Amino acid sequence: MSRTGNSSRGDENGRFAAAQAALEVTNDLQNRRAARVVAGRSLDAADCAEMLAMLGLDAEGKRAARQ
Repeated sequence: MSRTGNSSRGDENGRFAAAQAALEVTNDLQNRRAARVVAGRSLDAADCAEMLAMLGLDAEGKRAARQ
């Protein structure tokens, strides 16, 4: 049985997927840290929620869905 297509293309796709996954992990960590800093400097829960919303974060530090 013979393969069609370029095998290096599959390797390239795998590296891209791995890079995207690593980026997602890094962004998640950075967003959680930002949310912690905001929570620590907020006056109250409403102030915290407002500042998190300005940054596009929610209380768990995840990116808010863009609409």
